[in-house]
Amino acid sequence: MAMECIATLPQRFNDNKTKGDPSIFDANLLNQLSNHIPQQFVWPDHEKPSTDVQPLQAPLIDLAGFLSDDSFLVSEATRLVSEASKKHGFFLVTNHGVDETLLSRAYLFMDSFFKAPACEKQKAQRTWGESSGYASSFVGRFSSKLPWKETLSFKFSPEEKCQSQAVKDFVSKKMGDEYDNFGKVYQEYAEAMNILSLKIMELLGMSLGIERRHFRDFFEDNESILRINYYPQCNQPELTLGTGPHCDPTSLTILHQDQVAGLQVYVDNKWQSIPPNPQAFVVNIGDTFMALTNGIYKSCLHRAVVNSERERKTFAFFLCPKGDKMVKPPKELVGVMSGEREYPDFTWSTFLEFTQKHYRSDMNTLEEFSNWLKNRKSF
Repeated sequence: MAMECIATLPQRFNDNKTKGDPSIFDANLLNQLSNHIPQQFVWPDHEKPSTDVQPLQAPLIDLAGFLSDDSFLVSEATRLVSEASKKHGFFLVTNHGVDETLLSRAYLFMDSFFKAPACEKQKAQRTWGESSGYASSFVGRFSSKLPWKETLSFKFSPEEKCQSQAVKDFVSKKMGDEYDNFGKVYQEYAEAMNILSLKIMELLGMSLGIERRHFRDFFEDNESILRINYYPQCNQPELTLGTGPHCDPTSLTILHQDQVAGLQVYVDNKWQSIPPNPQAFVVNIGDTFMALTNGIYKSCLHRAVVNSERERKTFAFFLCPKGDKMVKPPKELVGVMSGEREYPDFTWSTFLEFTQKHYRSDMNTLEEFSNWLKNRKSF
């Protein structure tokens, strides 16, 4: 890795003034510049982190129990998931079958990337409108309310017939052969998340009272996204956010957190935290799955906060349907809402384009997309 490239980095911020867009997000530099973080990273008062946040009572779901032949464990898992998904869409899964060694290696390799020189990371720079690549605080895409984080995202699809190695191939093409093991680890991680997500889709189908394999079959040929999130320390965490308030536009998010707290969910008109649990994955419903359930299951507002003591790391697998598949609820779920449809039919590729090119995801993404879709069809 070319350490000498550090000297060629452009001036990011004026030491005394914070005008202008940053070209590179460098948390170490920004923490040293002055007594205040740049204005681009300061969030409005009503969105700044809360000081008194209590843990959310998100249920722990025994996934192995659900997949067993024990009728009580199956019934208990579907009941807990149904209750949580109707209220806020968040639950945790334990006994998930993901190898602990794989998780450890994934965290280890994260350091090798995010602590590399900026020019090394920019080899994988994410281009406008794309969902794969490196993004430093969404610099270039937005000019205000910038999140205090860096991300590396990969497209993933389990196309076995083509022997797809999308994650590994992306890393090899963008970063070079020296990142071969890096690419292999995240390819393996994405494959493990794909298997886990399809098991959870069986659980969600049963909890909704429809055929167990309905949603599993729908997502078998998914076109998903694996994202690595890195939240550096911040000298003034009370002014900024690691990720702003939003609902995930995707179908399902499977998140693994390290030992540093930061995830918060807006439930019962207040922010509540989901503390790290190394033995569990946090699962939350996304906008697309809310549309697939005709609004029965909820996509909930959430955010990530940062701190002045420690960096925070997470892995998020965003399960998405194949791009050209029609997102439409099964007829059994339309009847629950008096036969009325909550959202229009759409394809995931159209929704993804909307979030990448037209709208910054927030709490109203699905509603704004529905309106945009209706207006576009009216012309």
